[in-house]
Amino acid sequence: MLKKRFVALTAAAVLGVGLLAGCTGGKSKDSAGDSKKPVEISVWLTPQWKGVMDANEKGADFDSFFKHAAEKFTEQYKDHNVKVNVEVIAGDQRDELLNVNLNGGTPPDVFFESVFAMGDYAHRGALVPLNDIVDEDAKKDIDSNYWDSVTFGDDIYFYPFSHMPGTLVYNADMFKAAGLDEYIGGQDEIKTWTLAEYETILNKLKTDLPKDKYSNAYPMGLYALNNQGDTWNLAYLRMFGNKFFDDDANIVLGDANGAKAANWLKKIYDEKLTNPGAESVSSNDVNAMFQNQQLGISFTNSVLYKNALADMEAGKAPKFDARLANIPSESGDPLTFTYVTGASVFNTGDETKMKISKDFVKFFSTDLELVKASKNGVPVRTSVVEEFKADNPLFEAYDKNAKYMFNFTGSVPGYGELRQVLYPELQALYTGEKKGEQVVKDYQKNGNEVIKNAKANSVIFQK
Repeated sequence: MLKKRFVALTAAAVLGVGLLAGCTGGKSKDSAGDSKKPVEISVWLTPQWKGVMDANEKGADFDSFFKHAAEKFTEQYKDHNVKVNVEVIAGDQRDELLNVNLNGGTPPDVFFESVFAMGDYAHRGALVPLNDIVDEDAKKDIDSNYWDSVTFGDDIYFYPFSHMPGTLVYNADMFKAAGLDEYIGGQDEIKTWTLAEYETILNKLKTDLPKDKYSNAYPMGLYALNNQGDTWNLAYLRMFGNKFFDDDANIVLGDANGAKAANWLKKIYDEKLTNPGAESVSSNDVNAMFQNQQLGISFTNSVLYKNALADMEAGKAPKFDARLANIPSESGDPLTFTYVTGASVFNTGDETKMKISKDFVKFFSTDLELVKASKNGVPVRTSVVEEFKADNPLFEAYDKNAKYMFNFTGSVPGYGELRQVLYPELQALYTGEKKGEQVVKDYQKNGNEVIKNAKANSVIFQK
């Protein structure tokens, strides 16, 4: 990822549409005024978890943690008399509400959300860097790959709090039935297979799985109906060593390694090692097929996996032994990724509020008790993992897996629009309309056009 210096946004560079002009009014605002009068900051979040530390708490709701954090913060904060207003908004209304408020000059001061959903706001100049509130202790406690995913150019724009790692999931009962016992990992292990082992697994699931017990079952799930679940498709295209983005944030998938990965997907599809009709199958379809024991291997993340196990226990889905594995690669080093969740601070132009907002973000992202709430997802802090790994051993497995993570967005501008470019190419691959070589070249060409246009409006790429 290209490391460029952050450039302060000027009136001429504001997206060409004056997005942030309303935020600053062309001047730096300051709400310090009367020291006894409360300085109000707004905190928005999409629904993350209920309760402060646990959903079983009395009156637990999605805003409970931030209201509690705000109370602790204001009690100890000496610089100003602060009032924190917390608001939960629906995920599907996030961008509409943000754009309306940005255009009206009234963005929230703090937003807690998945970085993957918010990255474009950093490029648009809507957010301020958080470098000054990140210290060495935090960098030591949180793996560098998490910091990479929240860094745009030279600057950190989100403070990592928790994450939602993506892996493969497999039916260990189906593995046993097909004589694949040696490839089964522990219940709390993220198993790593070589690519050769993975191909052996797929082929044995096809040939040796008892048809009387698992009728209409396929070895692996593939999908390309839309952009949902596209992070796993992005991982598959990296399986043969292609790094996907270069140091200038351009797509470089159109080389021999990228073509090899695309052709491998077509190969296992043609050999009936996957479900049929991938071009018209969604990730939701594939997830349902796995839960109904129609797939030996599928995709999952920490939330989907937890929910699947809960559905089995509640009798809402067939019960079987589901375990986790990494996405294999030709090199032998597995591939994994994650969705980091954390707070960002909007550029409201009010220096006092931005200072308080950053202080609040640092407070709840570093307080020794508050950071324990990250156990409601998967903690990014090794210290929190150590404290709770006895209760949830997968925390430790995910933490050890962090070294294999790649930044699936590349922190490139226009990533939201870029997501619309991939799946039509995968559809063309599975229908046979295009060969793998053409698929990756066309995706690279079309994707780089999206990125080029987005770079023109990125404060990180434009001086």
